Amino acid sequence: MLLAIDVGNSHTVIGLYQDKTLLHHWRIRTDRNATPDELATLLHELFTIKEHHFTMVTGFIIGSVVPTMQAAWRDLSTRYLQCKAIEVDATKLDTGMPILMDNPAEVGADRIINAVAAFNQYKEPLIIIDFGTAITFDCVSANGEYMGGVITPGIGISMDALASRTAKLPKVDISTPPEKVIGTSTETAIKSGFLYGFGGMVEGVVGRLHKEFSPAVPRVIATGGMAQLIAPYAPAIKSVDPLLTLKGLFILYERNS
Repeated sequence: MLLAIDVGNSHTVIGLYQDKTLLHHWRIRTDRNATPDELATLLHELFTIKEHHFTMVTGFIIGSVVPTMQAAWRDLSTRYLQCKAIEVDATKLDTGMPILMDNPAEVGADRIINAVAAFNQYKEPLIIIDFGTAITFDCVSANGEYMGGVITPGIGISMDALASRTAKLPKVDISTPPEKVIGTSTETAIKSGFLYGFGGMVEGVVGRLHKEFSPAVPRVIATGGMAQLIAPYAPAIKSVDPLLTLKGLFILYERNS
């Protein structure tokens, strides 16, 4: 079995593969203070629920944007697993994707993983939007080159900032849409601001990116925890794949194992 770990700033997604099949996946909060032993305890509980055990893991790959957590998961593999961790690094791992950034070492592991997964699936120019703690737009050429992209503040931290930096504006549940764009209460006005505002931002950024792809027309796909929430407000998004990063980790493990 392959254990794939995607460590984000807010959440960590864990996938367990049997051969080429994703058997189980879990989403947990990223705790930057967690020790390898605490992670092992949590992982043991998740495995036990599904009647699995650490000894069944024969492969391990980590993609992390949090250096302290990458070290903790690496130490877990040394102590509890019978295999060495493969760590995603744009400059050290064979990704099969040329990186056209000024400094490839700057590119977050999650961005490369998503780009590899998406191009492997579609084999065409792409814009991949990841709705995480930050929202990233990653661009892949028709030749499978990572071109670069755009980074903006994410929905969660924007909502936190709005609530903490204003005296009367509360945090609002935006999982249910307002009946119309014009809000007739503070709550519905905030809902409109976030749902239509971030949807409009996606449309605007994608429109400008399209010009730099011309004459190619990129496919736009989305992933991340908030992707399904915003996609209805951004017609440019053609599909949502919440498991894109786990798919990319599997591809990179097979390429490098």
